[in-house]
Formats: sequence, C-alpha cells, structure tokens
Amino acid sequence: MSLFKRSVAAEISSHAGVVFSTLVIVWLSVLLVRLLGEAAGGTIGADVVLGLATFSTITALPTILSVSLFIAVLTTVTRNYRESEMVVWFASGLSLADWLRPVLRLAIPIAMLIAVLTLAASPWAYRQIAEYRERYEQRSDLSKVTAGQFAEASGGERVFFAEEPSIVGDELGSVFVRVQDPEWLTVVTATNARIQNEANGDRFLVLGAGHRYDLKPGSAEFRLADFQRYGVRLESRGEDQLAEARAAAERSSKARPTGQLITDDTDSSRAQIMWRIALPIAALNLALLAIPLGAVNPRLGRSGDLLIAGLVALLYMNLINLSRGWISSGAVGFGVGVWAVHAIFGLLTAYLMYRRLRVKAPKDAGPSAPAPAAA
Repeated sequence: MSLFKRSVAAEISSHAGVVFSTLVIVWLSVLLVRLLGEAAGGTIGADVVLGLATFSTITALPTILSVSLFIAVLTTVTRNYRESEMVVWFASGLSLADWLRPVLRLAIPIAMLIAVLTLAASPWAYRQIAEYRERYEQRSDLSKVTAGQFAEASGGERVFFAEEPSIVGDELGSVFVRVQDPEWLTVVTATNARIQNEANGDRFLVLGAGHRYDLKPGSAEFRLADFQRYGVRLESRGEDQLAEARAAAERSSKARPTGQLITDDTDSSRAQIMWRIALPIAALNLALLAIPLGAVNPRLGRSGDLLIAGLVALLYMNLINLSRGWISSGAVGFGVGVWAVHAIFGLLTAYLMYRRLRVKAPKDAGPSAPAPAAA
C-alpha cells in the first residue's frame, strides 16, 4: 500500500473511532436516562435496564456506524484541504479520484458489518427487547414491587409500597397495599412478605402479621380483620407464558427474521426489507459522497460547507425513511423504493466528483492590444 493510501486509511480510521465512541456515549446517556425514568415509573423492572440498553444499542449501531463513516471521511478530506496537504498530493500526480480506493477499502467492510446487523442482529435484538417488556407485563403485580418505591398496577386500581426487609429470609419488609374495586376500598398492611414456591409449582405470596380494612365508599359499612399469616395464590408463569411473550415480540415487523419477512410478502414486510437493505447501501453512498463534499476552498469559512454536508446526509436518511413509508402504504413499488433514492444520490456523487475533477479553462483576457507602429 502506498504512502498516500496508508495515510488516508489511518486518518479515516482514527476519526471514525473517535466519532463512533462519542456517538455511542451520547446514545447510551440519553437511553439510560429514559430507561431509568421508565423503571422509576414502574413501566419496566430495574433489573432489566442494562439488558434493554444493550439490545437497544445493537439496534442503533447501523445508523451510528453509517454516520461515523460519513463524518470521518468528510473531516479527513476537509482537513487535507484546510492544511494544504491536498496540494502536496496533487503535485505528486494524484487527484480527488484517487481517494475512492482507500475510502472504499474501509467503507466496504463497514457496510458488510451493517448488513449483518440489519439483517440478523437487529431483528434478534428487537425480539429480546419486546420479550423483556412482555415478560415484565406478565409478572404478578407484587413481584414488581421494589423496596422503598410505590408501584401501581391495573391502571392505578392497586398501589403497593414495601420497606426493606429487617429479617433474613423475608423478601420485603413492612407492606402496604391499597385495592380499589367497584364496591370496596381495601387497605392491607403486614409486617413482612415473601414468595413461597410449592413442590407442584404453585406460588404463594405469604404475608406476616397484619390488618385488613374494607370500606364501602358512600356508606358507613366497614370491615376489619386481623391475621397472623395470610397467603395469596399467585398466577403461574411457565413455558406457556414465555412462548406467548415470544409470539407477541415477533408480531412486530422490526423483530421478525428476514427470512420470515420474505415469505410474508406483504407491504409492511417489504418496507422492512427495504429498510434493512438500504442502510448498508447508504453507508457506502455517504462515504463516497463525503469526498466531493469535503473538497472546500481553504480561504472560505468551514462551517457553511460542513452544514451543507450534514443537511445532505440528513436528507438522504429521511428520504429512505419516507420511501419505507410509501412502500408500506402501497404507494410505491418495492423495486422503485429500494433503488430510487440510492440512484439519485449516486448520480449526485458522480456529478460532484465530475465538477471537482474538471479543469476549467482560463478566462479569455480579451483582444490583444495592437502592436505600436514602427517609427
């Protein structure tokens, strides 16, 4: 590999690594804030936050990799122009077209990785996310209670609160439960609580000593009961429920395996296939498009060119998303939706490369002045 190709490949790889790590950190920061907010609100369990963050990051990797590659190529070309290194390469007999080979040497492996992610890894991750959430929804209400936090269930009809356990072997300390039904308002308090599993697979919530208060709203009727030990049979969660959770997860087109989408042969399935195919092609197109977009005049400001390049990339991704919506609604055929946007931006890349490589003829200086008459 020549000095030029090694230099370009090393700089693009360095920039891509920095951009990729930055985008992943930003993504994880925003994602963890959202997931922790859902966990605090009782939508998901605190024990699955890290798992959901991992699987959600896998689904976001194709877009992050595409953007990282585009920014890395763009900043590398722009820096070579700003610091006049491009003049050295041009004086050595190279042109802007010679950037295509080292850029493709890095872009093709990344596009292949994106294809693996979109066609196999991302659907699997979406299934895991949906299964995690479905499993949490199928857990019994009291199993969702976290010590020190209020938890609601059944649309607010049941409210639970528990303290940290003070006795070894207890899963929860003092328990407060409020149940609202059409006739009665029930409040139950107990000193402790634990889950007991029987040999036949039945599960019971066993409360320690406590009280139960039943009030009928709008009347003076009131009931009070004391108990030393109170057991409540919980619904069983076995393989049938797990299979149901998996089936519910696979109903989403994002979570379906690519082979299943092909056999479905519906508009929504074809739209999802188009999206999975489009991302690796878009990564290649954006990497090549960054070469002419990064060719700037070093005497001019840099913010304008970078802004235009960012808007072009954003327009590209939005048009892909728009094409997916058109295919899903049946407004555009699958073949047109898959290739139309990529063809447009491929032609734009070729046109910009032609403009950058074309040598302009010098401007005509006008008619030459007449020679002075001989003396």
